[in-house]
Amino acid sequence: MAEGQQTSPAPLLREIIVFGPPYMFIKYEKQFSSRYRILRPWESPIPLAQFLETHAQNTQAALITSFVSLSAAVLRNLPALRLILTTSAGVDHIDIIECRRRGIAVVYAAAMFSADVADLAVGLLLDVLRKISAGNRFVKNGDWAKQGDYPLGFKLGGKKVGIVGLGNIGIEVAKRLEAFGCEVSYYSRNRKPSVSYVFYPDISELAAKSDILVVCCALTEQTHHIINRDILLALGKKGVIVNIARGAVIDEKELVHFLQQGDIAGAGLEVFENEPFAPKELFELDNVVLSPHVANFTEESFRDLYELVSENLEAFFANKPLRSLVSEE
Repeated sequence: MAEGQQTSPAPLLREIIVFGPPYMFIKYEKQFSSRYRILRPWESPIPLAQFLETHAQNTQAALITSFVSLSAAVLRNLPALRLILTTSAGVDHIDIIECRRRGIAVVYAAAMFSADVADLAVGLLLDVLRKISAGNRFVKNGDWAKQGDYPLGFKLGGKKVGIVGLGNIGIEVAKRLEAFGCEVSYYSRNRKPSVSYVFYPDISELAAKSDILVVCCALTEQTHHIINRDILLALGKKGVIVNIARGAVIDEKELVHFLQQGDIAGAGLEVFENEPFAPKELFELDNVVLSPHVANFTEESFRDLYELVSENLEAFFANKPLRSLVSEE
C-alpha cells in the first residue's frame, strides 16, 4: 500500500442478533443461518452487556419477540444497530423514541396476526360462555357419570359486546361477533368513521352498556390498567371480559378479586401482567379460561412472519425499502 494511502473501513458483516429466541426463528433457523451469521446471546455464558459489547460494531439488525424489552440502555450497547424486527403486532417493548432519535428502523407484524388473534378471542369467549373447557374436565374426570347434570352455559348470540380498542384486531373481532348476532359497540381514542358500530368516548359507559368486554387496545402509558375496579364494577356481576391485548391493560389483582368474589361472571385471558406466570387463584375457577399468549401461533402465521422478516432483512442489507415499518405518528 502506498505511503499515505488511507485504508477503507472493513465492511460490516451480515450479522443478526436474535433475542429470545422467537418461536418463528426456531422453526426457520436453518434458513436464516444459511444466509446470516446468527448471534445467540441466550446460549452465551457471559453477561448480556458484555456479549453486546463484543459484537457491537458489526451488529446492524436484531430480531426479537414481545417478551424481550429493548430499552434505551440496551440499545446504547449496540451503536451499529439500524434495524429491529419484532415478531409481535405491538411495540410497547421497544423504546421507539430512542429508535427514532438513532435512526433505527422498526419492522413489526402490524395487521398480519389480526385474523388469528380475533379467532382466538372468539374462541375464548365461546369457551367461557358455553363452559367448553370446564365440560371437557367434567367428562374426563368422570364427573359426568357420577353427577349427571352439568351447569347451564350462556348463548353468545344477541349479547352486547363492547370492544376496547377498534384497531386491526378489534375490527376483525367485531366482524366475527356480528356473524353471531351480537350487538357491537366500542371505545377507542377516536371515533372510526368507517364503521357503523356505536362509539362510546367513555369506557365506563361502554362497560355499563355491555354484557361482554373484549380488550384489544395497545399497551401505552394511557392504557395501563385502563380496565380497573371502576370498569369492572360498571361491567357488573353478569359481565364477561376477554383480554387479547397485553396483560397490563387490566389491573390483574382487581380482576382476580372480582372473579373470586363472583362480582363478574367470567374471563378469557390470553395475556397476563407477569408472563409467563398467571395468577394461581384462577386455576381452579371453571368460569375462567387461560391461554399462554399464543393467539398468533399458527402454522400459517409463522410462514407469513418468516417471509416478512426474510424479505425485510434482504431489503435492509441491499439498501432497499422496507415494508411494515412502525408509523412515524
